[in-house]
Amino acid sequence: MSDIKKVVLAYSGGLDTSVILKWLQDTYQCEVVTFTADIGQGEEVEPARKKALALGIKPENIFIDDLREEFVRDFVFPMFRANAIYEGEYLLGTSIARPLIAKRQIEIANQTGADAVSHGATGKGNDQVRFELGYYALKPDVKVIAPWREWDLLSREKLLAYAEKNGIDITKKKSGGSPYSMDANLLHISYEGTVLENPAAEPEEDMWLWTVSPENAPDQAEYVELEYKNGDIVAINGVALSPAQVLTELNRLGGKHGIGRLDIVENRYVGMKSRGCYETPGGTIMMKAHRAIESITLDREVAHLKDELIAKYASLIYNGYWWSPERKMMQSMIDASQATVNGWVRLKLYKGNVIVVGRDSKTDSLFDPNIATFDEDYGAYNHADAAGFIRLNSLRMRIAAKLYNK
Repeated sequence: MSDIKKVVLAYSGGLDTSVILKWLQDTYQCEVVTFTADIGQGEEVEPARKKALALGIKPENIFIDDLREEFVRDFVFPMFRANAIYEGEYLLGTSIARPLIAKRQIEIANQTGADAVSHGATGKGNDQVRFELGYYALKPDVKVIAPWREWDLLSREKLLAYAEKNGIDITKKKSGGSPYSMDANLLHISYEGTVLENPAAEPEEDMWLWTVSPENAPDQAEYVELEYKNGDIVAINGVALSPAQVLTELNRLGGKHGIGRLDIVENRYVGMKSRGCYETPGGTIMMKAHRAIESITLDREVAHLKDELIAKYASLIYNGYWWSPERKMMQSMIDASQATVNGWVRLKLYKGNVIVVGRDSKTDSLFDPNIATFDEDYGAYNHADAAGFIRLNSLRMRIAAKLYNK
């Protein structure tokens, strides 16, 4: 790919991507455009501008974008309308951020006339697949540079040596900094590496950054009421909020009450098993509440069909197929089901638990108390109808029993 003249790099300003920036300049002799996304990772993104300038990047080639609202509105919320959960536990916090970053990278490539894009994902993980499937889906002829699959800088020591040799200023972590490999955005924070590579070892308490331990959470439960419109939360405790504000507030509440910790061994798309720990306080609350509002507003067969799709939909996101035709098709069906998902859910948050204590919809509730009651229903439901219903549903079993139970 010696014909590459300009490349857009997903740039955090950390060790890996700073080394990649210099490596791209030296190896490909090309112009580099840096793109830094603020998706709620909780760290300053502006220092990336200073570091890019120090490495010779032109000011007009430095893009730092606040994507928090777009992230929650167009990626997190649609995913939660589907109740997506991977392998029964993982709420896909890292997975769902990658298609947005890929989308913005391609937009910048088109805007700046770049002919290539680059990322810092390793050749061992899922992110390389997620980024690159997104790139190709949005710009089929784009060239992709994945340094971790090309260079020989395959250890932290080699990266640091390269940085020192090339005068790259790497701000060292302050004493006591986390030893884990972490990824954070508005939906979650993940931890991998070091002691977590032993799946038998319990994570140390001081690893967790967003949540208090359930044991140390408040002894007093806290109630919260969420208002839904078309399957999305639009207000908390009567206060209208934007999508990013909703998730920010739910993260605060969940973290306060020790909600959303997860320790799993998951199956990566590339074939290996990987142990990871996650904190998803707001997402854990959202998942519980969304299923509660759907329980009274969705038809039984619609709800069951959605449940059958969860594993497939979640795998598509986990494996990087957000921009695929099949995910878009499924999303259209899921979104159509949410037209009636309107109303409110009341939750009790207590020591790591999210407890549904109430739900209602003034316009779309399918719960009929006159039929569901154990008291006299005054003819709303004819009990005698159940006899024929049961006999018809048992017909195939009665036929088989006569044949085989002789």
